[in-house]
Amino acid sequence: MSDIAKEKAVRLLKKRGSLSSLSSHDVKTKEYMGKQKDSMSAVSYMDDPGHHDDLPRPTLQMENTYQLGPSKYFPGATVNNILKDVLTNYLQEEKYEPDLCRQMTKTISEVIKARVKDLMIPRYKIIVLIHIGQLNEQSMRIGSRCLWDSNTDTFSSFSFCNRSLFAVANVYGVYFE
Repeated sequence: MSDIAKEKAVRLLKKRGSLSSLSSHDVKTKEYMGKQKDSMSAVSYMDDPGHHDDLPRPTLQMENTYQLGPSKYFPGATVNNILKDVLTNYLQEEKYEPDLCRQMTKTISEVIKARVKDLMIPRYKIIVLIHIGQLNEQSMRIGSRCLWDSNTDTFSSFSFCNRSLFAVANVYGVYFE
């Protein structure tokens, strides 16, 4: 390889963000079965933290679909079955303990959200709210307000009770254009 070709290759590698594995300007000649062969080894360091953060990423512009409504509506009955199944499995034998219930609300909401997302409902934002409280001869009112389109947006709700606690799970499906 001529010196001009080596310099061009080194410049090209620097421009692309790759460096020679030996050094940035080092090109070694290998002896392969009695023949001399010019070789250059290139290693990309794009996975190292900090290197790819310096380069601006191009923004991805998506085309308009001109779709005004959902192709598949939010399945309220299926989501109700998911709520019933998850709440019953997680809370059937549990007793009310504040610290445990605080963690259980997070776990149950993540499980419900994952199972609803597995239904693959396109263009719907999923919001999951779980309330767990102690049964102690008191009442609780839960209210929610949202700005939505009544033609496409909907919700599912399920209440669960055992001897020591109650749980209310709400899943909102809000269509996102």
